[in-house]
Amino acid sequence: MNQQFELFDITNPCIGVCTSNKKGYCFGCLRNRTERQLWISMTNEQRREVLRLISGRKQRIEQMRQRKGEQLGFDFEEMVEHNKLF
Repeated sequence: MNQQFELFDITNPCIGVCTSNKKGYCFGCLRNRTERQLWISMTNEQRREVLRLISGRKQRIEQMRQRKGEQLGFDFEEMVEHNKLF
């Protein structure tokens, strides 16, 4: 397989919100502990794979948020007149 020459380094996805959940995923960049710790020593191919995983995590989070909103049945964009409630 031909290797592609990289003109630029793949930048670190860290956004400076370095807080993790119980499973070790960062709330800011969505990387797990291992991905954060090994980023500096990863090849560009490995970094691209981590970015692909992050993209999938973002999609799953957005899907969960949408499902949660549907379950609650709230439409926060809808204006309700208070006098019609009573």
